[in-house]
Amino acid sequence: MKKITSLILFLLTFCCIHAQDFEISTLRMGPYKVFMEKAEAEKTAGISLKMTDGQIKNNVKYNGELILIDLYENYISEAKPKEVSIMGLTTTSKKFKTKSGIGVGNTKDDLMSAYRNYPSFTVHPAWDEKGEKRLKDTGYFTLEDLDAGTQLSFKFVNSIITQISVYLNEGC
Repeated sequence: MKKITSLILFLLTFCCIHAQDFEISTLRMGPYKVFMEKAEAEKTAGISLKMTDGQIKNNVKYNGELILIDLYENYISEAKPKEVSIMGLTTTSKKFKTKSGIGVGNTKDDLMSAYRNYPSFTVHPAWDEKGEKRLKDTGYFTLEDLDAGTQLSFKFVNSIITQISVYLNEGC
């Protein structure tokens, strides 16, 4: 009986820890964090990462799920005025979820219900690549973390979330 109880407790602990690995917030996506230095991100990824230009991103597999990582040179502190660090994270994986349970596959209505009382959010349409034509079926729902200077953005197509991004709010 003790072995069965121990096994059940081990499995429950493993499941809880494993579920946290796929958490998204205004600061992180799984084990990766905005402002995480390149060396630490490379150690976590197990591969070499390159500086990005906003168009081409680093493709990293985390527990079989793809995360796109933007690395830029950024001011971290007086001791590290020009440190290469993570400035953005993006995924289309259904495994990543917020603490509220929101992720790829949820609806725009789910977002509104979960975050209607969040202190700072915006909903806006997407535009074509040239910025000339509004896309009627595509938009963004963005939570702004004013304290951290970051944003958590959900892209939706036909009212279904298709992509989630965490990134530095360049307007800060």
